Order: sequence, then C-alpha cells, then structure tokens
Amino acid sequence: QLNRGKVDVSIRLQAGEASVPGFEINEDVAQAINEAANQINRILDNPAHVNALDILRWPGVLSAPEQDFSSAREAALDLFRQTVEELTVVREREGERLRPLFEERLTQMKALVATVRGGMPELLKAQEEHLRERFQKAKVELDPERITQEMVMLAQKSDVAEELDRLDAHISEVTDTLKRDEAIGRRLDFLMQELNREANTLSSKSIDAGVTRAAVDLKVLIEQVREQVQNIE
Repeated sequence: QLNRGKVDVSIRLQAGEASVPGFEINEDVAQAINEAANQINRILDNPAHVNALDILRWPGVLSAPEQDFSSAREAALDLFRQTVEELTVVREREGERLRPLFEERLTQMKALVATVRGGMPELLKAQEEHLRERFQKAKVELDPERITQEMVMLAQKSDVAEELDRLDAHISEVTDTLKRDEAIGRRLDFLMQELNREANTLSSKSIDAGVTRAAVDLKVLIEQVREQVQNIE
C-alpha cells in the first residue's frame, strides 16, 4: 500500500501478572555448582559462603519455558494494517487537497512560457535596433552583411525555442501524471528536476531583463510544487 517513504514501527510488550512464566531449575547443574563450591571451600583457609542466589545467577541453572507470542503478533499486525489503511486515506485526502495548488502553479508556468515565446520576435527586433544604434554611435559604416552576421550570432546565443518547447512538454506531462490513479510521487519529483533544469538554461541564455524575470518566476513556481511533491506518494 505504501510505495514511497519509510515506516518505522516499534513494539513494546509488557507482560501482565497472569502471563509471568514460571522458571525451571536445572538441578543437575545446581548440584554440580554446589559440590564444586564445597570442594573449593575445603581448599581455602578462609572459605566464602555460597548461598542459593549465587547458584541461581550461574548460567544454565534457571531456564524459562518458551512463550507463545503468536496471538500478540497477530494483534500487532492487525493494528499495523489498520494504521496503514488510515494513513493511506489521509494521504489520499492530502493529495486531493494539493491538486488545485499544483494545477494553479502549472497554469502560471504555462502563462510565463507563452509570454516569453510571444515576446521573442519583438525582442530580437529590438536587439537589432540596439545593434544598429551601437554601430552608429561608434561611427561604424552600417554593413548589411555585418549586421546580418551579428544578428545570426545573437539569435543563436539567445535561441530558447527548444527550452520553451521542453518546458511546455514537461508541464503537459505533469498535468497528465496528476490524472493517473497510481503512485506518482517519484515521477513528479523527476519532472520537477527537468523543469528546473530548463528554467536554469532559459535564464542563462537570457538577453533581456523580462526573460530573466520570467525564468526566476518559473523557478519559484517549480520549487513551490517540488516542496509539495515530497508529500505525494
């Protein structure tokens, strides 16, 4: 019933008065110890008195009959099964409570990705204008071929289409995973790692403060979901 995490169980059994076992005395061992003590006392000048408790402390003199704990074991297992069932119900209820939070964060992620994607053409156009202004201020002749080369290099450096595509794909995969009627915690954890990786790449390729802010906002949303994913089985 539990597919993720670890459960530690400790059982302490306290016997009642009626269940205290009787002890059996190994008379042969006790007799042998007593005879050995008497022999030593005859040798010593100042013999020590050996009482019954001294003999009882000797290994093998006392033994307890083997007890049957089968009923206690079954009772403990039944209680454990009941506890696991109750835990499962609580976790299912917790998962349903978290679902709206996940869906809200995923919607926000998709909106951020769409905003960055929609702004890329205008951003590249603005970068081209900025490049032209730099050439003009430096009083460099505007060579169309040079400008084209610079723009190609800039476009390659700032091309985040693949990252945006992968972000969309991972967000869709998370949405589909939430609909599964099975243990999804580990899969969600993996997808959060993938989303975070793409958000980091998006940030590193950013040539605009707006894209950088979007990448940071994405990472915040991903971290919020990732923290809650740890509570999902």
